[in-house]
Amino acid sequence: MPLFRTSGKRGGAKAPPGRKRLRDMEWTGGCWKTDEDGPVLSLRKLSLLSLADNMKEVWAKDYANNYLDQYSFRYIMGPFNLLTGELVEELVWLLCNRKQLSRAALHLLLVPQLRGLSLESCPALVTPVICTHIAARCQDLWSLNLSGAQQLPSKVLSETLHSLPALRSLSLAGMPCDRRVIRTIAQRCRLLRHLDVSRCHLLSPGALLPLGGGAFCSSSGSPESLLALDIGFGVQEGDPVAAAAYLLLSLPSLERVALEGIEKACRLIEQREFSLADEFTNREGVAPLKEVWQEIRDKQDRDNLRMRREKTTVHREYEDEEEEGIFLEEYKSESEEDASRDEVSSCSHSQSVGRKRHLSQSDFALKLRDVKGLTCDSLDSLGRLCPGICCMAVNVDPSEDTRGRSKVSRLAVDLEAWSGQLQRLSVQFPGNLADLLPTLLVAGSSLVSLTLEGVKTNSYTRLSPVIRACPRLRDLLISAEPPPSFLQMEHEEDQQDNGDLPCLPNLCSLTLSFSYEHSQIKPAMFWTSLMRVLRCLLTSSPLLEKLSLVSLPCPLDYTLQNVLLAENFDLGASAESTGSPLLPLERLQHIDLQRTDVKMTTVKSLLQRSKRLKYVDVSSCWQISYSEWLACKTSSNVQVVWA
Repeated sequence: MPLFRTSGKRGGAKAPPGRKRLRDMEWTGGCWKTDEDGPVLSLRKLSLLSLADNMKEVWAKDYANNYLDQYSFRYIMGPFNLLTGELVEELVWLLCNRKQLSRAALHLLLVPQLRGLSLESCPALVTPVICTHIAARCQDLWSLNLSGAQQLPSKVLSETLHSLPALRSLSLAGMPCDRRVIRTIAQRCRLLRHLDVSRCHLLSPGALLPLGGGAFCSSSGSPESLLALDIGFGVQEGDPVAAAAYLLLSLPSLERVALEGIEKACRLIEQREFSLADEFTNREGVAPLKEVWQEIRDKQDRDNLRMRREKTTVHREYEDEEEEGIFLEEYKSESEEDASRDEVSSCSHSQSVGRKRHLSQSDFALKLRDVKGLTCDSLDSLGRLCPGICCMAVNVDPSEDTRGRSKVSRLAVDLEAWSGQLQRLSVQFPGNLADLLPTLLVAGSSLVSLTLEGVKTNSYTRLSPVIRACPRLRDLLISAEPPPSFLQMEHEEDQQDNGDLPCLPNLCSLTLSFSYEHSQIKPAMFWTSLMRVLRCLLTSSPLLEKLSLVSLPCPLDYTLQNVLLAENFDLGASAESTGSPLLPLERLQHIDLQRTDVKMTTVKSLLQRSKRLKYVDVSSCWQISYSEWLACKTSSNVQVVWA
């Protein structure tokens, strides 16, 4: 295999790589599903499948036997060097998805035209040697994901990133990333738009501060995000809040953020309590928050003046000389008096559609749209400082605040700030599910995604009101504790929900997961009213693609059989695009039915109903025997998991 040392960009993709294109892929074992009636494979897809099937026995085998541990190539001239970067990226993704990517195969696929590389699903392959090859061969990478590679020293990681100045997206979650790596990112990766360093426990909050003067400071207007939840601790208790405030001020174009203490940081900024962070900024050797704030104000004033000059230039094209002079004098006087008020009006008009509150007493607002790591502390300040939020994740403490109010009731009040515009909401709440209903009545009308984790159920729990509060949902995930088995709750919900069961016609993903004790062979199945709600949901959601029903405290097999016997569901305009009404569960691709009473006959009926189905998990389903599973596995192309 001869070498070549050119850094040519043969076949390089011009568009950013990666996740959007990969999300559109629907590989099913040896098939790529593209049609409702079954797999229809193009020549391109067949070629990629052939390459994947022959990678181990042909390409990687030859390289491993003759070159892998004997030579160190800067570049390899081989068959994969002739492919476009997009095709190589798809091939890497396919091999990772099949758990077939080896060290030798990765050596061959690290070609100069590669723009996106994700090794998140095979972190064991991320070694210093591989990183050396990445730095030497793929210097034009736009997207790199090495999340979970815990064996990689931070020095090697820093040296690798030093050679990748074109990066736009970088994911290092769960890695031994330290302050040196962050400094390298800030100094070298000047085009970076997305950084994920979550679960990097060697990072303290202060270690993130170099980002404020480097990587994300751009005027391109591209969406930018910083994810840094569950990192190391600071020297003082208030370090996370001070660090978050510094980053919010020094990176005003951030739209997606996951930081601890972000709502308290917003309160600090809103109240101008910058002196509270002086000890932190002095210790970290960065500018005081007051100076950073003043710099932002000066920049806003300069931008405001430039915009007014441009506006004046436009008017001069349509006014004669005499009228122009009068206009400019009046406009100059008026702009000096009302500059800040005009700025507030403009910001409110563009970012606060449907808001129920005004901005804070200042005219400063952040561009945040997606925020994670929130608590119920100071959410009111977050609402005034960040009017454009449409996605959030909140951890709610079931205790009371200093005024004796429950924090979950405060959440309902605070969410009014974004009523009508909140699209995605995730709540972790170790309290009764019914207590979240006021919150969902406030925010549910606009939600397309809802996640409720850790909630509890009891004899008064009713799922129907929760579901009806969010009629536009496309994704619903509820992770709950089952009610005590000695409680009886069938009759109450049946009576109150009779004739008014929930309907989510846009639902694409449904997850209902209940916790259980491992000592129990099977869950106590007494919540029979849950069957009725679930049957209505499955029957009225023909677009459902992912279904996960784990350890349900009610009979499931009978419910699924009733759904499969249901008549066609007419979607109106949606049905016209497919030519006929859809059957319930017809579009399913992924099914998880762990620890339920489902039977193999029902599983086979599901396999016959959905032509797109590619994965079924029936682990710990006591009604299914090993012989039944083995027969189903050998007779079907669908991956059926049983244990």
